[in-house]
Amino acid sequence: MMISFVTVNKRYGNQSALNDVSLQFDSGRIYGLLGPNGSGKSTILKMIAGLVKPDSGVITLNGEQVNRRIATKVSYLTELDFFYHPFTARQMIEFHASQFKDFNKEKASEMLRFLNLNDDKTVKSMSKGNRGRLKLVLALSREAPIVLLDEPFSGLDPMVRESIVKGLLSFIDFEKQTVILSTHEIEEIETLLDEVIVIHSGTIAGRKNVEMLREEDGKSVLEWLKGFFQEEKGA
Repeated sequence: MMISFVTVNKRYGNQSALNDVSLQFDSGRIYGLLGPNGSGKSTILKMIAGLVKPDSGVITLNGEQVNRRIATKVSYLTELDFFYHPFTARQMIEFHASQFKDFNKEKASEMLRFLNLNDDKTVKSMSKGNRGRLKLVLALSREAPIVLLDEPFSGLDPMVRESIVKGLLSFIDFEKQTVILSTHEIEEIETLLDEVIVIHSGTIAGRKNVEMLREEDGKSVLEWLKGFFQEEKGA
């Protein structure tokens, strides 16, 4: 599944969110969208999910223009809580399975065990970290070709975040799924990424292949990003 942005613009009132963004995401890769708050990362994810329309420009998925019906092909984890708080984790899984034909309940049960979540516990009684884990279960249990994760690891205990990130690799089908995630937790997720894209003030400010960055530049993503913004400030 190839996603394409061609000269996409978006404003919220007087605020410009995206400016002439042209971008392509290829199938079977994991992309990291990096940048400060308000840079346009979440807007890009919402547009791919068909939740936000561009003011101008075109967004396509395999050549077809994106609209609200794209939800059948896109699993989207929002940074906001979207739960029915009286529901248990198991009831949330049953609800999602009733809404999405590609939802894999066996996979969801495996992830509950991996993430040490009690399926009889209600959402309202969960800590923020456990609600974050449940969101990951619901998003990654779908077998949609596009998986969008907006700040998926916020709220997770830093002591367990790295092991959770590495473990989640086993729940992604790299031959069939494209994963795009927006995050501030760069160090922990670097091992996941094939490419990083820097969004700054609504524009694509930089893009790097992570393996080439390590081999040719001898830098981690975090080192490259720090250097990138230092250059921006000095410009």
